[in-house]
Amino acid sequence: MKRHLILKLLAINLAVIGFVMAVVWFSIDTLAAGYFVTLMEKYNISPKPAHSMFISAVHRYLIWASLSAVVLTVVLSFVMMRKVLAPLTRMTVISREIAAGNFAVRVPTATEDEVGQLAHAFNRMAESLEKIQNLRRNLMIDVAHELRTPLTNIRGYLEALNDGVLPPSPETFSMLQDETLRLVQLTEDVLQLARADAARGDLHREPTDLRAEINAALEPFSRSFTQKSIRVDIHAPEGPVTVSADRRRVARVLRNLTDNAARYTPQNGALDIRIEAGPENVRVDYTNNGGELAPGDLPYIFERFYRGEKSRSRQHGGAGIGLAIVKELVEAHGGRVGAELSGERVVVWFELPINPATRAG
Repeated sequence: MKRHLILKLLAINLAVIGFVMAVVWFSIDTLAAGYFVTLMEKYNISPKPAHSMFISAVHRYLIWASLSAVVLTVVLSFVMMRKVLAPLTRMTVISREIAAGNFAVRVPTATEDEVGQLAHAFNRMAESLEKIQNLRRNLMIDVAHELRTPLTNIRGYLEALNDGVLPPSPETFSMLQDETLRLVQLTEDVLQLARADAARGDLHREPTDLRAEINAALEPFSRSFTQKSIRVDIHAPEGPVTVSADRRRVARVLRNLTDNAARYTPQNGALDIRIEAGPENVRVDYTNNGGELAPGDLPYIFERFYRGEKSRSRQHGGAGIGLAIVKELVEAHGGRVGAELSGERVVVWFELPINPATRAG
C-alpha cells in the first residue's frame, strides 16, 4: 500500500513540475522572445542570430533546471512521504493483528499532526475493542461459573436418586426445585442485562414520578422487610418528583436497588431512601447497613457478577448482576451511579436529569 501511495503522490508532484515547465517554456517562446526581438530592433541590432542563441540557451537552462527539480522532488518526496506513511503502514500491520484477536497491540505515536491524531484515535479504538473483548470473555466465564454450582448440585442429587443411594423425599425435591429456580433467575438476570445494554437507543421517555415509583418498588418486598424487622424511611420533597424517563426502565432500577437492600440489610437494620431534587438532576440515595462490605469493594459493585460478600452472596442467591443492570439503565438515561460508605452504612445512589434535552444543550 505504501509504495503505491508514494507513487501516486510522486506522480502528482511530477505533474505539477511538468505543468510549470510547460508554462515557462511557452512564456519564453512567446512573450520573452517577442520582447527580446523588440529590444534588439530598438537599438538597430539584427535579432535573428541573437534570438536563436537566446532561445537555445534559455531552453537548455530550463531543461537542466527542470531535471534538477525532478531529481530533488523524487528524493525529497520519497524520504518525506516514507516518513509520513510509516505510521499508516504500522496501522495496517497492527489492524491485521487486531483482526486475528490480538487486542493488546498499539501504534507508536511520536507526532501530534494529523497522522499522529489518527494514531491516537486508532489506539483508542483498539482499547475499546480490548475492553469489549475482556468483558465478553469475563461474562462467559462468570456465567459458566454461576451455572456450574446449581447444575452440579442437581446432577449429584439426580444420580443419588437414580442409584437408590438417596431416597425420594419432599425435602430433596424442594431442594431440586430451588436449584432449578436459581438457574431460571440467573437466566432472567442475564437476559435483563442484555436488554439494559441495548436500552440506550430504545428509551420511551415520559414524565415519571420517582416518589410514586419508589413506593411501587417497595410493595413486593414489604414481607421481606417485615420478616427481618427492617425499618424503611423515605425522605422526599412534598408532592411529585418528576423526571423525563422511561417508566419501565426506572421501575427496574428501583426494584433492583430495593431487592439489593432487602437481601443484604441485616436483621433489625434500617433502610433510608432519600430523594433530592436539584435544578437539573434528581438524586436518589438508598442507605442501609453495610454488613461486611469493604471500602475496596465500592469501585466494583456495579461490575457484572461482582460480589463483595462472596460467602454471604451465594447464601442469598445473588449473581452480582442487579447493580450492573442499574448502572446500564441509569447511564442510558444520561445519569450517573455511585456508592459510598457512611460509617457502617452503605449509600448506593443514582442521578437522573430532569430534562435530558436541557442538560445536553
